Amino acid sequence: MKKIEWTIDEVADLSKKIIIVTGANVGLGFEATKIFASKNATVVMACRSLDKAKEAKQTILLDYPNARLDILQLDLGSLKSIKLFVGAFEKKYEHLDILLNNAGIMTVPYGLTEDGFELQNGVNHLGHFALTAQLLNLIKKTPNSRIVNVSSIAHKQGKIDFDNYLYENGGYSKMKSYGRSKLSNLLFTYELDRRIRDKGYDVKVLAAHPGTSSTELGRYIKPGASSHLFLKFALKFGQPPYLGCLPEVRAALDVNAQGGQYYGPNGFAEIKGFPVVVQSNKLSHDLDIAQRLWEVSEQLTKINFIV
Repeated sequence: MKKIEWTIDEVADLSKKIIIVTGANVGLGFEATKIFASKNATVVMACRSLDKAKEAKQTILLDYPNARLDILQLDLGSLKSIKLFVGAFEKKYEHLDILLNNAGIMTVPYGLTEDGFELQNGVNHLGHFALTAQLLNLIKKTPNSRIVNVSSIAHKQGKIDFDNYLYENGGYSKMKSYGRSKLSNLLFTYELDRRIRDKGYDVKVLAAHPGTSSTELGRYIKPGASSHLFLKFALKFGQPPYLGCLPEVRAALDVNAQGGQYYGPNGFAEIKGFPVVVQSNKLSHDLDIAQRLWEVSEQLTKINFIV
């Protein structure tokens, strides 16, 4: 039997759906937003830069003049901004069908968020942890809702050191930090899925990764660095952002998707290809590490994440 690949043609009309996409103005988030808009969803573009979000919105409207796009400011490096975003969203909307935690930064120089967290783990994991925690009540009230976290094949190089989780004791490496943040995304996904299942809520929690895709994430990689070789490889053998976004879009929209699944490209080494269910590494499924990470994340963000 000929294998049939999943495509967005299988997606039904989304006119009654409300979707939040973090980092919707560029790269994978922009492409995912275009797809959701093409299916008539109301998409809330959660972006740090309002100017860039407005430019992205106008670009999408050129292709889809009737697209329902709403811009709300969100800086995942600021717990205050996250709280303000949630408040603004809840004033405008009474339900939330899909939360796509897409935004991320990659291999940036060492720095701190507004709250003193190392940037990559602060934005990529802790910011989305805090956002999801504060939106969960609304998500739980929405039938057949979903949470999708975007990870990376770089999670396989990630290690969790709770004695130095945010590199407060030194030893910072751009790629090690990025790998840790992407491993944290998966540990969080699977732990949240387990807790959701235990409570019997009508919510699916999934993860996805784009393979290697040429986006602005690599803008901080310098020539000569080992990570620069990875970027050159991605640009030569990877896929464009439109194809890179399909795993997260499938995780968000496929009617047959199940909670706890992880989507990625089906090609060699998951570098590129059509979106399918893939497997993350053994460490990402470690129950003890996942529970400890949850507790540490609550302590750092000062949020009691009750499922």
